Amino acid sequence: MSLKLYGRDPLKMFEDVFNDKVSPFFSSMITPSFKVDISEDEQAIYVSADMPGMKKEDVKVSMEDDVLCISAERKQEEEEKKKGYHRIERTWGSMSRSFTVGDNVDAENIQASYDNGELKIMLPKKEPEPKKGKDIEVK
Repeated sequence: MSLKLYGRDPLKMFEDVFNDKVSPFFSSMITPSFKVDISEDEQAIYVSADMPGMKKEDVKVSMEDDVLCISAERKQEEEEKKKGYHRIERTWGSMSRSFTVGDNVDAENIQASYDNGELKIMLPKKEPEPKKGKDIEVK
């Protein structure tokens, strides 16, 4: 027999609160992120990220070694003045995602575009450089 509190299992008390299908507000506070689709063919790897409400200037794409990093920062201030009250709300947040893409990406020719809340990145492929080996003398 399991313990139930108000008809609910107390061990699952926060399950719905942090579930992004039930409460996207709380879920985004814990893990601010954005959804990404990744596909690939023989010529390139394609990344499509949904970043609604972001400005192009707030989105940064970088590549270091074989890791692609997408980051964005949102700053928004809303002010409303009406008779009897004055309300100002500010929201701020930064999000980032990183992906290991491998050493067969031509980092010099990566292309990125941002339009209508969607970031599209094309990472062209190249032949991977052969790994250089070295014989180690055993003493």
